[in-house]
Amino acid sequence: MQQPMLNTAIRAARSAGDLILRSADKVGSLHIDQKGRNDYVSEVDRMAEREIINIIKTAYPDHAILAEESGAHAGNDYVWVIDPLDGTTNFLHGFPQYAVSIALKHKGKLEVGVIYDPLRDELFTAKRGGGAMLNNRKLRVTQPNSLKGALLGTGFPFKTDTHLDAYIGMFRALTTECAGIRRAGSAALDLAYVAAGRLDGYWEIGIMEWDMAAGILMIKEAGGVVTDFSFNDKYIESGNVITGSPKMHQLMYALIEPHVTDNLK
Repeated sequence: MQQPMLNTAIRAARSAGDLILRSADKVGSLHIDQKGRNDYVSEVDRMAEREIINIIKTAYPDHAILAEESGAHAGNDYVWVIDPLDGTTNFLHGFPQYAVSIALKHKGKLEVGVIYDPLRDELFTAKRGGGAMLNNRKLRVTQPNSLKGALLGTGFPFKTDTHLDAYIGMFRALTTECAGIRRAGSAALDLAYVAAGRLDGYWEIGIMEWDMAAGILMIKEAGGVVTDFSFNDKYIESGNVITGSPKMHQLMYALIEPHVTDNLK
């Protein structure tokens, strides 16, 4: 049953990706709304989301949907979790790092995930129990023994200053121990890069379910570990994520945990 659903997700992601690429040269004429502080949505986000939902609903009319722009659509025990354009700010500036992210949950359990980078034509996919792939290559997380030489990904808490001090403490602790930290602006791609071994680990405060659902399944299927800041699996609820290989996760957690305030647990 997973494969037909994965095929539908792939078809929807590629179709949305094509639409995004066609709009990339017309950014200056796009209608853009501000949803909140440093949080923007363009008509391309909305068009891509409609395209994805239309393809999914044609194949599975009874399934529920949780989408970034249009919210929750009622349905049965299957829920599609959609971010039509993760990295909108990058897209609007012509910064070439953004992706489509689609995941499917059944009774709360992630079943399939797709992250599609239309600029590089890179298709990251995962099936629960079936591994993770980049195009036709099987993915595994890296297995470093220390932070020395490690390349980490992160995202800044850009919508609010509430957790900025805690984040800066985490950043300071990690940046002095690893080879480098990248903040590229698309959580979905960052997570896919951990699964693909391009990043050794990743952490972020306050990301949304549609940013992370597909990527989390990919990392787990590629042999990685994902937890919140309390070493539990409540990352969807909290939005706080630490991930990498079992060893890398352990090393990162040891440096992050001292800076975790009570309202981040």
